[in-house]
Amino acid sequence: MKQIEMLAMILAGGRGSRLLDLTNKVAKPAVSYGGKYRIVDFPLSNCANSGVDVVGVLTQYESVLLNSYVAKGGLWGLDTKDSGVFVLTPREKADSGLDVYRGTADAISQNIDFIDTYNPEYLLVLSGDHIYKMNYDKMLDFHKAQNAAATIAVMPVSIEEASRFGIMITDENDRITEFEEKPAHPRSTLASMGIYIFDWQKLRALLVKDMQDPDSEHDFGKTIIPQLLANGEKLVAFKFEGYWKDVGTIDSLWEANMDLLDNDCELNLDDPYWKIYTEDAVALPAYIGPDADIDRGYITQGTSINGTVKNSVIFTDSKVGNGAKIIDSVLMPNVTVGDGAVVTRALVADGVTISAGAVVGSADSEHITLLAKDV
Repeated sequence: MKQIEMLAMILAGGRGSRLLDLTNKVAKPAVSYGGKYRIVDFPLSNCANSGVDVVGVLTQYESVLLNSYVAKGGLWGLDTKDSGVFVLTPREKADSGLDVYRGTADAISQNIDFIDTYNPEYLLVLSGDHIYKMNYDKMLDFHKAQNAAATIAVMPVSIEEASRFGIMITDENDRITEFEEKPAHPRSTLASMGIYIFDWQKLRALLVKDMQDPDSEHDFGKTIIPQLLANGEKLVAFKFEGYWKDVGTIDSLWEANMDLLDNDCELNLDDPYWKIYTEDAVALPAYIGPDADIDRGYITQGTSINGTVKNSVIFTDSKVGNGAKIIDSVLMPNVTVGDGAVVTRALVADGVTISAGAVVGSADSEHITLLAKDV
């Protein structure tokens, strides 16, 4: 059997419930971002740029749009004889009778046969719902140099945020000595980015054993990583430096879009040396009307601006009417804002229409207003 060095599996089956109405009909990785992209474009583009040629995308919740989208491997250049993007769906039955993955590790376990087809030496496991650019090949070099059973990409977060993540405690050589999954009182601020490299055969043996344990949570953070540590395996932390955003809430998704207004943003979607590939939007160039007033706007193709845009991001095919004001806000694709309407500190979902004269959001609100229905 031919062996490839590393195969990637993207976990893209989560519901994204904290994104509220944005994920009522689409999976979280299919949510729009940055004018013309989808969140899943980032791990897929990172794979293509890192030379990872075989990628499995594990979908589950509201997966119809996501399945059809990622099946277009050519968007990321992963459609040659020796490369491909493969949509993988669950086979286990829940009490409801629906096919499900019982946890993040179970998603890999149910697809062992697919992975074995390529007989990889290493398995790269990725979350499908983060915004970042990363060279996985450099992480693999680090993994091999450390002679580790598993390498976990980590990034420092604030002590206030740390309880939202898996937290690593490491020694002076970056070896992980303890792992705490979403601790109430974190003892470190090194957060797991949901990016793992495993020696496949070691992980495979553990997954087979885990599948047979009726009391297991079948989860990497709660089950597999603690078991590797308990077995005395060497786990190391790969310290990532660069832009990374977990867009798990409305506020964080808004923040990630607003970051694009900063000329010094580390993400740099226009970097010719590390492109983020996506589906080309069929749209006319942006139209800026004679009475439009734009102060710090991120404007994409197909938009029509006839009002005021201040410190805001306007996605493809959105329209801002005469005298309308968009302030500190994000308009997702195909939003229509009527004449004289005012939108402040809001994230407006795909296809929403805001009628003339309507007022949405507030400059004094603690959290970002999500508008997912017509006003």
